Amino acid sequence: MATIKPYETAAGKRYRVRYRKPDGAQTDKRGFRTKREAELFLASTTISKATGEYIDPQAGRTTVRVIGAAWLAAQTHLKPSSKAAFAGSWRTHVEPQWGDRQVASINYSEIQAWVSELTAGIPGPEEREWVRKPKSATTVHRAHSVLSAVLDAAARDRLIASNPARGVKLPRKVGRRHAYLTHAQVAHLAREAKEHSLLVNLLAYTGLRWGEATALHVSDIDQMRKRLRVSRNAVTVAGKIIPGTPKTHRARTVPVPAFLLADLLEQVEGRGPDALVIGDGVTHQSAPAAGRNWFSGAVKRCRAIDSTFPVITPHDLRHTAASLAIQAGANVKAVQRMLGHASAAMTLDVYADLFEDDLDAVGAAMDDARRAHILPTLDHPQRPLRSLDAPQVPQIHAELEAATGA
Repeated sequence: MATIKPYETAAGKRYRVRYRKPDGAQTDKRGFRTKREAELFLASTTISKATGEYIDPQAGRTTVRVIGAAWLAAQTHLKPSSKAAFAGSWRTHVEPQWGDRQVASINYSEIQAWVSELTAGIPGPEEREWVRKPKSATTVHRAHSVLSAVLDAAARDRLIASNPARGVKLPRKVGRRHAYLTHAQVAHLAREAKEHSLLVNLLAYTGLRWGEATALHVSDIDQMRKRLRVSRNAVTVAGKIIPGTPKTHRARTVPVPAFLLADLLEQVEGRGPDALVIGDGVTHQSAPAAGRNWFSGAVKRCRAIDSTFPVITPHDLRHTAASLAIQAGANVKAVQRMLGHASAAMTLDVYADLFEDDLDAVGAAMDDARRAHILPTLDHPQRPLRSLDAPQVPQIHAELEAATGA
């Protein structure tokens, strides 16, 4: 049975509530100034135990470091690259700030201040000096995501009542404008890439991610259907290449232009079905390192000849593939399947700028349909359709108002 008993302190009479936790262990809470406060606490505790919402005050003393370590160890479902990114954010941003804090002591305002500080940085005493430089929106989002996930785990384990990281205002991500190459620019880049020309064309005309392209096996080439089967991926984590499945975990097939198929078949001539297509057939080709590398060198040489050639990364060739496919008449669903997006809506969100001409066509088609259905009936059903030249517009508007009673 629960009890409420008074006791004396230097500050006066206080009350202590002694009760049992759901596991049967006895505990108490002291320091209530009035018996009424103690009774209200006991009543709320009794209700929370009955509804399964009881939070053990002692459990909230667990530190973020302890919970975070357990949470990271449990992320076995993530791809190695994703887990490495979360682990890096934990070590760099989350653990140094929150590792020693008891989860029950953290509140929303503190987390919001931390996010704002990461976003804006901490200026130094001198102009253009930083105690802590501002972080990118992507970095801030990832750090908040890790802390929020750790606090979610604490809430699910009933260490805290709710996650104080929920609802925190995050910086807006501003996406970099996509760079698209023309067919001529792709050919120029492939020439400048020299021994890597096949890889450049493969990325630019199939939309494969780097890891998908470098993980292709000879058996993935379907010569009869002019298709590539994409069922593998190879990513670099901490300097080590780790083979795995594509980003969405789903295999797909992509079309291959005839010229590229011929180059691929020439590349793999004499190799067994389990050999890699790109490189020597045995070792996965690693992505170009940051800074000076063969890809940036090829781009630099292209720009020296063509000032309109954009500064791009290998991943931009995936955007180029989407652009060239749409220019060739591919619909959104076909582009989605080629790129391996989860949905056509995602494809539209990522490449909305490639469909601007479609919007122009929609406007023109609606204008033509309106004129075809309305203007011929103003004077006579057989009246020829008139063009909407600028001087005629006011007159036509007047006729429309008279006809429709507007």
